Amino acid sequence: MNVKTKGYILGAIAAATYGMNPLFALPLYEAGMDPDSVLFFRYLFAIPVLGIMLKSRGRSFRLKKKEILPLIIMGLLVSLSSLALFQSYNYMEAGIASTLLFVYPILVAMIMTLFFREKLSFLTILCILLALAGIGLLYKGENGTTLSLTGIGLVMLSSLSYAIYIVSVNRPRLKDIATLKLTFYVLLFGLFLFFARVDFGRGLHVAGTWYHWGNLIALAIFPTAISFLCTTQAIQYIGSTPTAILGALEPLTAVFFGVTIFGESLTFRLLCGIFMIIAAVTLIIAGNNVTGMLIRFRKLFPRLPFKNNKQELFLND
Repeated sequence: MNVKTKGYILGAIAAATYGMNPLFALPLYEAGMDPDSVLFFRYLFAIPVLGIMLKSRGRSFRLKKKEILPLIIMGLLVSLSSLALFQSYNYMEAGIASTLLFVYPILVAMIMTLFFREKLSFLTILCILLALAGIGLLYKGENGTTLSLTGIGLVMLSSLSYAIYIVSVNRPRLKDIATLKLTFYVLLFGLFLFFARVDFGRGLHVAGTWYHWGNLIALAIFPTAISFLCTTQAIQYIGSTPTAILGALEPLTAVFFGVTIFGESLTFRLLCGIFMIIAAVTLIIAGNNVTGMLIRFRKLFPRLPFKNNKQELFLND
């Protein structure tokens, strides 16, 4: 299996497992736990798992001085994204929140345009408008009810933080750090935010039954350790942009569990909104290289020797 194929498989796993957040978090909310306590245990349990994996592979925990500050910033970005998303579950259905979160690939494209001189094409602008239209369909339900603006703001903050993380983790200072080590320290530094928010342990809500402890452990393993590890590895294999487009599995996974397990509504209007957002994100990532993508898919994702600079930029992203 070549590097490109591994990258796409890992990106799909990362997206699908991250979409499992509501599956394990919502029962904990019903048991009386708050988002800060849930996320504290989520990160706390994930860190030893990654530490054991890091040690078993013979990797060093040592960091260079120049790596510490970027990793602290990455940890705060990831924890802020998690906190905003988990808080949004208190204001809207988890499936809708996860769908709105999926606009982060559009934010990735905008960040690359604003700060890394990537061209903002007409197609990109069109996709942004399409995504906004999809959000509009999700915002107002068929019975006239609207989503909470607070909830939307929290999801947008989560999406922006995650987009900055995806772009930044592929920068030179972090790109050469081993995946396990990077993920380990991102979660370790991110844990401090939740430790401070639970008043250094005094405001921590503890799970009451073995079932709820199982949910916390599952949160630590699937949408945390596995998802972040696979995301980071996928970014290093195939780049930020293809990893972002595979995130389409995130809202689909969350919507599936929301409808089948938690009884969330799924109307035609919501389906249209979800489809428009996913279509917009897919098009904005594909850009003008749809043909190149199809050829690459047919050849099991090898690097193509295109001479066109724009095509090379896309395939190396």
